[in-house]
Amino acid sequence: MFIEYFFIVLIVCILVFAKMALVIIPQSETKIIERLGKYYATLNPGINLIIPFIDRAKEIVILSRGRYMYTTSIDLREQVYDFPKQNVITKDNVQTEINALLYFQIVDPFKAVYEISNLPNAIEKLTQTTLRNIIGELELDETLTSRDTINTKLRVVLDDATNKWGIKVNRVELQDITPPASVLAAMEKQMQAERNKRAAILTSEGEKASEILQSEGEKMATINRAEAAKQEAILHAEGEAQARIRKAEAEAIAIEKITEAVGKSSNPANYLLAQKYIQMLQTIAEGDKTKTVYMPYEATNLMGSIGGIKELFKAE
Repeated sequence: MFIEYFFIVLIVCILVFAKMALVIIPQSETKIIERLGKYYATLNPGINLIIPFIDRAKEIVILSRGRYMYTTSIDLREQVYDFPKQNVITKDNVQTEINALLYFQIVDPFKAVYEISNLPNAIEKLTQTTLRNIIGELELDETLTSRDTINTKLRVVLDDATNKWGIKVNRVELQDITPPASVLAAMEKQMQAERNKRAAILTSEGEKASEILQSEGEKMATINRAEAAKQEAILHAEGEAQARIRKAEAEAIAIEKITEAVGKSSNPANYLLAQKYIQMLQTIAEGDKTKTVYMPYEATNLMGSIGGIKELFKAE
């Protein structure tokens, strides 16, 4: 009976010993093994054998759900730390609240365990102090508009500082930048004034452009009207000149015809002059009878013209 109990206890001890000696590591994780308090090995994913009670996994501090916890498993995947808001002061002495996200990855588990005692706390404090230094060199407007620049500077500084801890900082993102309420109100008024200024400038530029276009249109219209008047005057003058030429040519032809009709013995000028006098007298006779008309001409000329007509009739 005793022997049976002994074998049962022995089998249980063997199973427990085997379970403790057999360590299964999931993918993207590892463990640091110490043998009698001294670093022994870094376990790879898969099945690993250790000596129970002699080999022991080294614990490391992690940040889980906002609390620090101890674990023997080291996660080699990229991790993100969401740090709480902190107060920083800009170059122009404006107190601002900023919180950041840090994406990092453990690339050397040995350094992450033995080079720093509390890795999450060290990363958090280093991020906060570095962020204060960077924001302290910028004014508030630059802080609000230069997130990419701040992220890049912060990542470079953190990556260089955490290199000795076996950490690779991949990315840093600023989540919120919250100035005081008074500063936000002043910025809102400033932005409204800037919008009104831009609107006034655009309105004045539009009115200016409209006036320029209108003046250009009036200028072109004036030029076109002047050109049209010029062309009209030229055509009118040319028309009058042509009319006078035609009239002169017609009178010349008429004089030739009259000369041929009266013959060489009579002067055609007397005929034409007498005709003009007769037409004038007819016009005067048909005019307003209440008006007195003075005719400043020499009677001898009129009698000479009538005598010329008499001679013309005699010649006929």
